[in-house]
Amino acid sequence: MDENMNNEHEKMRILIVEDEGDLQELLRFNIEREGYMVSSAMTGERGLELASEMMPHLILLDLMLPGVDGLRVCRTLKANPETAGIPVIMLTAKGEEADIVVGLELGADDYMTKPFSPRVLIARINAVLRRGSVVSQEAADSEFLKFGEMSIYLDRYEVQVNGEAINLTATEFKILTHLAKKPNRVYTRSQLIESVHGTHVAVTERSVDVQVVALRKKLGESGNRIQTVRGIGYRFKEA
Repeated sequence: MDENMNNEHEKMRILIVEDEGDLQELLRFNIEREGYMVSSAMTGERGLELASEMMPHLILLDLMLPGVDGLRVCRTLKANPETAGIPVIMLTAKGEEADIVVGLELGADDYMTKPFSPRVLIARINAVLRRGSVVSQEAADSEFLKFGEMSIYLDRYEVQVNGEAINLTATEFKILTHLAKKPNRVYTRSQLIESVHGTHVAVTERSVDVQVVALRKKLGESGNRIQTVRGIGYRFKEA
C-alpha cells in the first residue's frame, strides 16, 4: 500500500454494520490496511448508536440485519440532520434489487453485491470519500465541470465535447449535469425524474430511458460515460 495514501486515510473513520462475524473481520482487516480507523456493529440498533457517537466519515451498511434492518437504519440516518451527510455504501445479497432501489432513494451513495472483491470495495470507498471531500464539493458547486474531452458550463447551459458544442434539450442537460456533479454515484430513475421535473409532475420512468438514449447519441463516444446500472438506474463514469 502507498505510504502517502495511508497517511491520507489515517484520521478518517469508517463504521461497519454487519452481522456476519467472518465478513466483518475481513472488511475490518482490508480497510484498516488502507489506513482507515474502523469501528463495527453487529446490529442496526448498535450501528445507529455508534454513528451518532463517532460521526464516521463513511458507513458500510448490510441490509439484512437482525432487528432493525439496513433500510430502517439508512432511513433513520438520513432523517437525522446530524448524520444525514454521512455517506452510506450498502452491502447487499443477490436478489435484493428492490431493496437496493429503496436504499438509493433513501439517500445511500452506493452499493456492493455479495460476494465482492475487497479491492473493489476499497476502490468504491475511496471514490465515495473523494466525492465528499472539500475539493469535490467545490467542483460540484462551481459553474464548470471538466471530464477529459467533455466540458460542462453550468451557467451557460452548454456542453462541449472535444471543443465542439453539443445541442441538448433542457431535460437532457439537467440529466447530464445531475449525474456529472457526483460522478460514479448511482441514481435511480425516479431520483432523476425528481431532479429534472420536481416531485409533482407525473412522468414515467421509461421517459428517463428515452432521454438517456437520446443524450448518449448526441454525445457520441462520450455518451459511454453514462452507464446503465441494470434494474437500478444510471451513473456517470468519471474516467
